[in-house]
Amino acid sequence: MNAKDRIRNEAAKKVIILDGAAGTQLQARGMPGGACPEAWCLENPEAIMAVHRDYQEAGSEVVYTCTFGANRFKLSEYGQALNVHDINRDLARLARSAVGDRCLVAGDIGPTGRFIEPFGDVGFEEAVEAFKEQVRGLLDGGVDLFVIETMVDIQEARAALIAVREVTDAFTLVTVTFEASGRTLNGTDPVSALITLQALGADAVGCNCSTGPDEMIPLISAMEPYARVPLVAKPNAGLPELIDGKTVFPMSPGEFSTHCETLLASGIRFLGGCCGTTPAHIRRGAAAAAK
Repeated sequence: MNAKDRIRNEAAKKVIILDGAAGTQLQARGMPGGACPEAWCLENPEAIMAVHRDYQEAGSEVVYTCTFGANRFKLSEYGQALNVHDINRDLARLARSAVGDRCLVAGDIGPTGRFIEPFGDVGFEEAVEAFKEQVRGLLDGGVDLFVIETMVDIQEARAALIAVREVTDAFTLVTVTFEASGRTLNGTDPVSALITLQALGADAVGCNCSTGPDEMIPLISAMEPYARVPLVAKPNAGLPELIDGKTVFPMSPGEFSTHCETLLASGIRFLGGCCGTTPAHIRRGAAAAAK
C-alpha cells in the first residue's frame, strides 16, 4: 500500500496526529534571531533531528520538514536562492533520518512572503514554478506527502497546490490561515477556501496558525457541511500575548488538550499544533484524540 492510500485509510478510521511548532523549538536549541532557519538547520543537523524525534515520540504520526521558507523568494533574503532544490532535499533527508519509518515525513511548503497578482507583483505562473522547485527537492529527499500551510492568499495556495499536482500525485494537505474576522488577509472565507482547494485536488483541507483551538472551531464547523475531504486543524497554543516585549502563547498543554476535545468533535481528521505548541502539547492532544 502506498503512502497516499495508507493515509486515506487511517484518516477514515481515526484522527491522525501531526507535529507542533518548529521555530520556538529551534530557538530553544540555540538558533539565533534573524537566522535563516533552513540554513541553520543544515549547519546544526542534530538540532532539527532532535525536534523531529521529540514530536514523533510525543505521538506525531506525521512530522513536517523544516522547509517552511525554503522557496526562492524567502531564501533570496539570505543569499540562498540558487540552492532551493538541495536545501529541500537535504532537510527532507534529515527528517527521514530522525524518524526512520516510525512516522511519515511531510514536505512542508509555506508562503513566499510576497503577494500574487493582482494583489502583488508575483505572477501566478512564476509562483507555480517557484513551488515546483521545492516539490522536486522534497521528492528527491524522500517525503511521503506534502503540506501547504499558513496560506493567507487563496491565489498562492492555488499556485502551491497546482505545483504539487503538476509534479506528483502524493497526498497533499492544505491549511489556510484566517484572521479574527473569519476571513483570510485577502478576504476569503473558510467555505470558499475549502471548495476551491478540494476542487483543485487537495486531499485534506483545514486551518493552521492565527488562532487557538477554541477560535478555530467556527472555521472548521463552517467547512464541515461542504467537505468532501478530511479536515485539518493545527491551532496555536492560545492567542498570542505581548509580555515584557516578547510574544508569548499562554495555553498550557493541559488547557490545549481540553480545548482540543471540542475541536475534535467538530469533525477534524488531522490534529496538530502551530505557534507556541511543544511536544507536551502534542502528547496531550494525541491523548485527547485517542479517547
